[in-house]
Amino acid sequence: MSLISVRKKTGTPKYRQIIASIENAIVSGALKKGDQLPSINSIRDSHKLSRDTVLTAFNDLKTRGIIQSIVGKGYYVLNDTIDVEQKVFLLFDELNSFKEDLYSSFINNLGDRIRVDTYFHHFNDEMFGKLIYENMGAYNYYIIMPANLKNTNLAIEKLPKDKVYILDQTHPELSQYSGIYQNFEKDIYNNLSKALALIKKYTKLIFLFSEDRQPKGLLKGFKKFCKTNKINHDVINSLQNRSYIKGEAYVIPDDKNLLRIIKKIKEGKLILSKDIGIISYNDTLLKEIVEGGITTISTDFNKMGERLAKMILNKEQLQIENINDLILRNSL
Repeated sequence: MSLISVRKKTGTPKYRQIIASIENAIVSGALKKGDQLPSINSIRDSHKLSRDTVLTAFNDLKTRGIIQSIVGKGYYVLNDTIDVEQKVFLLFDELNSFKEDLYSSFINNLGDRIRVDTYFHHFNDEMFGKLIYENMGAYNYYIIMPANLKNTNLAIEKLPKDKVYILDQTHPELSQYSGIYQNFEKDIYNNLSKALALIKKYTKLIFLFSEDRQPKGLLKGFKKFCKTNKINHDVINSLQNRSYIKGEAYVIPDDKNLLRIIKKIKEGKLILSKDIGIISYNDTLLKEIVEGGITTISTDFNKMGERLAKMILNKEQLQIENINDLILRNSL
């Protein structure tokens, strides 16, 4: 008995009947994970259909993650769960605590019938392009965090424009794409300005900036703030072998170096806030607690995830700026 049933004059498009036949075969156990499907040509010939009709059905099942194609071999059952309506490709730069908040909020607001596959490029240009090229056509939507990688548009432009959402950091060459982003230059300038009176207690403001990983807008906004307010400042790329001097205040964008500087302050018997000031980036539960609280400049990652889910569900084509704010605590 054939797995595929296609009847004329039912009112249901033929490609939908092919989809339903394969779904029913999976539910009944006639098809199991790893089983090969009949070829496109054999279905076409058996039911006197066009090749495009069969291909449309297969592409729908492929996009939903139910089947996969293997070059030179054919199509195989990839997933025996058929209630997935859409698949989302989510490309992060790296995993950290605030991206976990963003991810959890995004997933919780999407619903159960949308599957999200998460990938990481780890700030590697080659990996970034490879992950996009290997997954073209396999997803309904592509959510991409380009970080500060260069020429990301060359890979992204291969995807359908209305299926792409840029997340967190964007670039001029990506201005035609929808997404949710932070305005790093404006946000660091405005939030340091809110803390100006406290910053002036210190003799020097030092910014730990990694050119490979940090948004360039952060550096531009920091320098603009210091120039506007005549703040004695310095920009460094590492804390290694650094001696800490009373009266310094630090802007530390990443959590690993935040913990390193706190450890060194304790070892040097310096007092946080009195001797050394710290402003961190991206708020976490840890920063609420450690050392009586760490001052942060942070966006609301839960809100970012929630809004991103709404954009996907409503098929919105928008560019939304997610606002940052200053959270003053004991470290400044």
